Amino acid sequence: MVSKSDQLLIVVSILEGRHFPKRPKHMLVVEAKFDGEQLATDPVDHTDQPEFATELAWEIDRKVLHQHRLQRTPIKLQCFALDPLSSAKETIGYIVLDLRTAQETKQAPKWYQLLSNKYTKFKSEIQISITLETDTKAQVDSFKAKGAPPRDGKVPAGLSGVDPKDMVAVLNEEGGYHQIGPAEYCTDPFILSVTIAFATQLEQLIPCTMKLPERQPEFFFYYSLLGNDVTNEPFNDLINPNFEPERASVRIRSNVEVLRVYLALHSKLQIHLCCGDQSLGSTEIPLNGLLKKGSTEINQHPVTVEGAFTLDPPNRAKQKLAPVPQELAPTVGVSVALQREGIDSQADEKTLTGPKSPRGSPVPPQNQTPPVKDDATESEVESLQYDKDPKQSAKGISSVPASLAQPVAASNASEVVTSGQKIAVPAASHHFCFSIDLRSIHGLEISFPVNCILRYSYPFFGSAAPIMTNPPVEIRKNMEVFLPQSYCAFDFATMPHQLQDTFLRIPLLVELWHKDKMSKDLLLGIARIQLSNILSAEKTRFLGANGEQCWRQTFSESVPVIAAQGSNNRIVDLSYTMTLEDYGLVKMREIFVSDSSQGLSAVQQKPSSPLPAPCPSEIQMEPRETLEYKAALELEMWKEMQEDIFETQLKQKELAHMQALAEEWKKRDRERESLVKKKVAEYSILEGKLEKALTELENREQQLASAEMELQRERKELQSERERNLQELQDSVRRARDDCVHQVELERLKLKQLEEDKHRLQQQLNDAENKYKILEKEFHQFKDQQSNKPEIRLQSEINLLTLEKVELERKLESATKSKLHYKQQWGRALKELARLKQREQESQMARLKKQQEELEQMRLRYLAAEEKETVRTEQQELLDIRNELNRLRQQEQKQYQDCKEIASGKLGSPRGSAPEDGLDDYLTRLIEERDTLMRTGVYNHEDRIISELDRQIREVLSKSIASNS
Repeated sequence: MVSKSDQLLIVVSILEGRHFPKRPKHMLVVEAKFDGEQLATDPVDHTDQPEFATELAWEIDRKVLHQHRLQRTPIKLQCFALDPLSSAKETIGYIVLDLRTAQETKQAPKWYQLLSNKYTKFKSEIQISITLETDTKAQVDSFKAKGAPPRDGKVPAGLSGVDPKDMVAVLNEEGGYHQIGPAEYCTDPFILSVTIAFATQLEQLIPCTMKLPERQPEFFFYYSLLGNDVTNEPFNDLINPNFEPERASVRIRSNVEVLRVYLALHSKLQIHLCCGDQSLGSTEIPLNGLLKKGSTEINQHPVTVEGAFTLDPPNRAKQKLAPVPQELAPTVGVSVALQREGIDSQADEKTLTGPKSPRGSPVPPQNQTPPVKDDATESEVESLQYDKDPKQSAKGISSVPASLAQPVAASNASEVVTSGQKIAVPAASHHFCFSIDLRSIHGLEISFPVNCILRYSYPFFGSAAPIMTNPPVEIRKNMEVFLPQSYCAFDFATMPHQLQDTFLRIPLLVELWHKDKMSKDLLLGIARIQLSNILSAEKTRFLGANGEQCWRQTFSESVPVIAAQGSNNRIVDLSYTMTLEDYGLVKMREIFVSDSSQGLSAVQQKPSSPLPAPCPSEIQMEPRETLEYKAALELEMWKEMQEDIFETQLKQKELAHMQALAEEWKKRDRERESLVKKKVAEYSILEGKLEKALTELENREQQLASAEMELQRERKELQSERERNLQELQDSVRRARDDCVHQVELERLKLKQLEEDKHRLQQQLNDAENKYKILEKEFHQFKDQQSNKPEIRLQSEINLLTLEKVELERKLESATKSKLHYKQQWGRALKELARLKQREQESQMARLKKQQEELEQMRLRYLAAEEKETVRTEQQELLDIRNELNRLRQQEQKQYQDCKEIASGKLGSPRGSAPEDGLDDYLTRLIEERDTLMRTGVYNHEDRIISELDRQIREVLSKSIASNS
């Protein structure tokens, strides 16, 4: 019993991570796997420093922990990126923890870098600590991990100290049995046997679309019994499967209660019907009914589960296969029996005791194959059989019919013991022993190390079970590794021409597998060994155990192992040695005559007995009384008897052949009848499907007709709506064109009116200039007349001198302040005004041109528009453009009016309303403004503003003179 204190907890604390890229829409989760149980952390945000803060724990006792440490069982942590929307998991990397580093003392956490990191640019790490804790009480952790999936079956009260995880079948090679449960409970021996008795309606498992191999296919049943792969003898006829019932047994050392729990945990036995490596159908046999709770039935007699079980094709739901009628359902008859050891079994049996060491000399077979019926064997008059006593057979050789060429192998890679009926062997069969030694592998072309085993199978040697090297060996580049337990020998009986034909046709395929505890086994490559090479090797003579002359041939070479996937590149080289020994014909003393030929052989042996020598006294006897005459008479009688026997045998053979032909015709009739039934059932199912499809097609046709009418109606409506929209669009375009023509006419009328106004104003301006010239001439005449008067001239000179004095004083004062700055600012402003005026005119012209182009584009767009909504939008845009044009036109007119006002001198009019007492200051400012404008170089005396300033200066002077007078 495991005490409470021996229970431990392996605690893996996953704290935090670093150097992860940010993925906002993803989560991070870490899954840990140990001893078949998988735990996982809660999903956390996928940031550069994720916080896991989770503890994962496994319960284990010290003894199992010690075993795991010896086996270096790792704890593998895999990091995944989880998409919450699609629930898709993406592998990021993994970490492998060594269980031997776990201690019962608290240890500081360490940073572990992710291996095979998906984020190659980041060195992602996770902080982890692993410790051992004594499981003395139920621990309440602040963090909880997801538990492993629940297990079926409960441990009885009497086995409360036994963990269901310990309920595994462990092979004891020395004892030749499987141990289930802890050693202290494994006290009772049992035998678990599985018998496949018959099968029916197997042709229903092969659909009409499936293509079988071109050669005659072989079918067999396969199942796994406590980890041992078991197959029955192959057969070729699915309609009438002809195979002998065969029972496979395993010896078990356990306890009734432990077995009951084990069978509850492994409650189903799955049996497959296979063709090559393809499963055609399978069924499940319930095992939990063998040992019922509280039942002691197994102590009196074996407990069994038997019956005819239906075979289901793989993925029936996925392939959407129709259900098969019960009378046509494929079935297999199976019997599963469990008994205490000591009860003799009566069926044909295979006892699986596990692998033995393959090194050493060839192990003679301890088996005889089940009886196999064969036409060639029955047609042999002198067919031979082995004796029932295995001691009388040569090395215990099992034989099979020569026509099948399927000898039984005796391989020391696994010890298989079978019992069955005796099988006839052709007289021309030889006893052969074939041995092969896979010595070494070298010349590895792969960069990573390979933990490899070699595996092969050659059914011609009598066993379809695979032969494997063990244990796995690690090979690296530039190394040569010798394979352990790689020697295997096969004893079998067959005819030489069949051996030669098989070796020429079928090579031996040796598979190279990579074993990994953390993942599934990986097939790396296959080596092809041509067995026919040994037939051309040199023969050497040697003496057998009984002094008979035997022949031996040996061949060695190195062959490449070609990659199983991808390009056909060489992976590694395999060196091997094979030997073929021919012990000659099967000896008469090692076999006995079959029942059908015993009488004949006895008669044949009778004349071979020594005859008594004639006595001299009988020389003169009557001729009919002489021994010679009696011998001749006996010989003649024997010849007549032989003729009668021969005629009888001929009649029996004729009758047998007629019966065989009748059976063959009946068999073919049954095959045809079965095929007809199958075809009728398939045609009935297809007929139902066709009727359903026709109904669906009629409904669909009606729906399509109604949908087509609806489509035509909608098409007509759409066409009418399109024509209506097109008509509305054409009307809108026509109205827009008329509006544009009307607007252009209005603009032309306005332009004509403006031209007329311009001519009229130009005429008025010319008249005003003529009047001005006349008045100016009259003014000069009047001024000359006034200037000729002395007092007037003197007064004028006084006024001028006074004005000059005032002007000089003012200029002196303004020169000390800001005269120069004012002049510069004024000149700059005038230049800027001129530039602004020119730029504004250019921008107005460019904008007007651009607007005209846009208006033209709008007009073209109106012509190409086909939808009503587009027309309304363009009308609104046209209205906006029209408003913009009006606004720009008003702005241009306003600017034009401003320019006219500036030219007419209206802007300077306020300056003319100066009071009479400040006429001198006003006159000074006018003169200064005129001089400043003239100095800029922009204006001259002919400009309107300069003329206006001159006019105002004259008016002020005349007013000043009038006031002084």
